[in-house]
Amino acid sequence: MLRGFFVHLSENPSLRNFAERSSLGRRVSNRFVAGTEIADAVRATQAINRAGMSVTIDNLGENVTNPDEARHSAQVYHRILDAIAANQLDANISLKLTHMGLDVDEKLARDIVSGLVAKAASLNPPGFVRVDMEGSPYTQRTLDFVHALHRMPANALSVGTVIQAYMKRSESDVEKLLEERIRIRLCKGAYKESAEIAFAAKSDVDANYVKLMKVLMKSGIYHGLATHDEKIIQQAEAFATREKISADSFEFQMLYGIRRDLQQGLVRKGWRVRIYIPFGREWYPYFMRRLGERPANVWFIARNLLRS
Repeated sequence: MLRGFFVHLSENPSLRNFAERSSLGRRVSNRFVAGTEIADAVRATQAINRAGMSVTIDNLGENVTNPDEARHSAQVYHRILDAIAANQLDANISLKLTHMGLDVDEKLARDIVSGLVAKAASLNPPGFVRVDMEGSPYTQRTLDFVHALHRMPANALSVGTVIQAYMKRSESDVEKLLEERIRIRLCKGAYKESAEIAFAAKSDVDANYVKLMKVLMKSGIYHGLATHDEKIIQQAEAFATREKISADSFEFQMLYGIRRDLQQGLVRKGWRVRIYIPFGREWYPYFMRRLGERPANVWFIARNLLRS
């Protein structure tokens, strides 16, 4: 219920406009968003790298409405890749297809993302582009997009996607992605979906996550397990130990500003950890979905506002 409420708020244009333009809104978001400029993301990445963790950088935004907006979004990502190379950051990038113009012109979006993947592949060492998953209207289009990109000879090691464990179709999608050795980030899911296509009960989502997690860990392909759920993390650790899966064959992935203690604890135990660092002026939808995923975040922010 709470997640649905915050997803509904994330889609409210009036609240979004107020939040993204107000100093109070920016102050509230600082815990989970690195800032509004590339330099802010670079500084946050450098700090995370010093703490022994990798990073994926996301310029927040989605559902652009014209080609110029899509091209501008792409230019920002090219600059991010330049910054990763110039600063020798242990980082890759994450992007949404609707931010690259998928709703406006699918060919334009394909050309834009192909160019970014080609640039990432040309870096030394080669970079990586994670194509994020959005709501269910985009699921098949996103998967088709990633399959096509991955089949281009130079791209095979430089592009992957995201699977949401609450979607009932995800097991089949994982099988098809693994057939082509495409790297996957497994998460639980952050969008409001109907019970016809998504598991409604948390216990069912968790069970499907663990089931898919074990398939990914045994696949011999480098995947990311995106979760802050300590019980699931413990199951992953135990499974890796029991099945003799090496610590460098997968990574845990977590969100910037959430459960830093858990992040650092995993690093101390020798596991690989990657932190998702979002930045940019269009932070409101992302921020509201994070509140819906973890109610404790609401009380954390409230306490900090009262202290200041």
